[in-house]
Amino acid sequence: MKLLFVNCCISQRGENSRTLSLARAFLEAFRAAHPGAEIETVRPETLLTLRHFGPEMLNDRDALAGVGAWDAPVFDLARQFRAADRIVVAAPFWDLSFPAALRTYIEYISANGLTYHYEADGCHGDCRAERLAYLTSGGDVEREDSLGVLYWRQLCAMFGIGQFDYVFAGGLDIDPAKAPELLEAACALAGKLAETF
Repeated sequence: MKLLFVNCCISQRGENSRTLSLARAFLEAFRAAHPGAEIETVRPETLLTLRHFGPEMLNDRDALAGVGAWDAPVFDLARQFRAADRIVVAAPFWDLSFPAALRTYIEYISANGLTYHYEADGCHGDCRAERLAYLTSGGDVEREDSLGVLYWRQLCAMFGIGQFDYVFAGGLDIDPAKAPELLEAACALAGKLAETF
């Protein structure tokens, strides 16, 4: 089994990132439950260096897709995403969503003809993964309509990923004294999710 970890734990806290704590809890439990699994990581440094798509880049990518040149470097991240058996995405809850670097990554993995395609009845996913988990943390309380959570839920449908799970460590800035306890509880949830992931 191959797990793809998309690490968008961009934080001024560095190694003390609260979202990274969630991801570490998940990955530790996942490794213990799936000792033979391979884990590939897309690192924050990679995400932060991705160029935004402009008209010329889009035209070039469309031309490559038109001739089925899926081995072109612009499709590297999409091929990696498509081939994973399980996917975990970790990103902080920023401005009601997630960091712009993750949005740019989504543009790279959203490759029509590779990770999804269209038929007469609409969009159909072509990704191998059966499950995707989204891990996030933020200062405000968790809300059912969090845009980051809703966005990834809808992306799963587009990519053909059947099961979506998430852990939201919320309310961390409301009462700083309670933040460690809230984060610990969320890490426990992430670890439990990973055991059967």
